[in-house]
Amino acid sequence: MRPHTGRWLEELTPGTVIHHAIRRTITEADNVLFTSITMNPAWLHLDFDYAEKETSFGKPLVNSMLTVAMVVGISVHETTLGTTVANLGFSEVVFPAPLFHGDTIRVETEVRDARASSSRPGQGIVTFEHRAFNQDDTLVCRAVRQALMLSRPEDA
Repeated sequence: MRPHTGRWLEELTPGTVIHHAIRRTITEADNVLFTSITMNPAWLHLDFDYAEKETSFGKPLVNSMLTVAMVVGISVHETTLGTTVANLGFSEVVFPAPLFHGDTIRVETEVRDARASSSRPGQGIVTFEHRAFNQDDTLVCRAVRQALMLSRPEDA
């Protein structure tokens, strides 16, 4: 068995809140690289002059897809690393406040639902709600996702 730090299905009790140890400051380089490699040429993320003069934000926004990817990524070590089969999808993703270069995010995850699969023995579906806050404790992202998780093996 490979090493894991994620939790088995049986350890993911609804109502559990995990305050993730990893925090991350998002840099301009992170945003420009992610925006470029994902083929998103939106001026809002890349053009400082445009963002300053043409938007109410006054500076470039962090690409929201980078935000949600980083939020889920930060959660992996303490939720699903080595214990997940697949990400099944997102039922909701919202960005209630902007994120800018230099902002630091921290993430917490709440287990909203967990159930054994009726068609896949030894597996189950877990609904996670990930919440990210900036350094001022302002909610910047909330994502609800479902994952297919492994049950604890008999030899674990």
